[in-house]
Amino acid sequence: QVRLVESGGGLVQTGGSLRLSCGVSGRTFSTYNMAWFRQAPAKEREFVAALNWNGANTYYVDSVKGRFTISRDNAKNTVYLQMNNLKPEDTAVYYCTAGGTYDLGWKGYYWGQGTQVTVSS
Repeated sequence: QVRLVESGGGLVQTGGSLRLSCGVSGRTFSTYNMAWFRQAPAKEREFVAALNWNGANTYYVDSVKGRFTISRDNAKNTVYLQMNNLKPEDTAVYYCTAGGTYDLGWKGYYWGQGTQVTVSS
């Protein structure tokens, strides 16, 4: 089975930075499109960023463009989300997902357990 484990969340002040990691098990990691979603309290899950299987293209929700960067290291079976200039509205549980597509909003079949990001003002 494919398993995803997020890490790197924490508490940071406005303007700070965090790097989230998502380790993926399985021999087919390099074939998956990868994405990050987040869910704030009492809100629906929201797309944040995506990276296609060969790393050629990235996609971001408008609110994080210029601040967040998604990347992948196939040798380590890991996808990253570098988050800079964090804002309180970035506070959420962040999830990684594997196997999504642009046409379907990047929601993959496989999901991690999530990691909490809290940004204080």
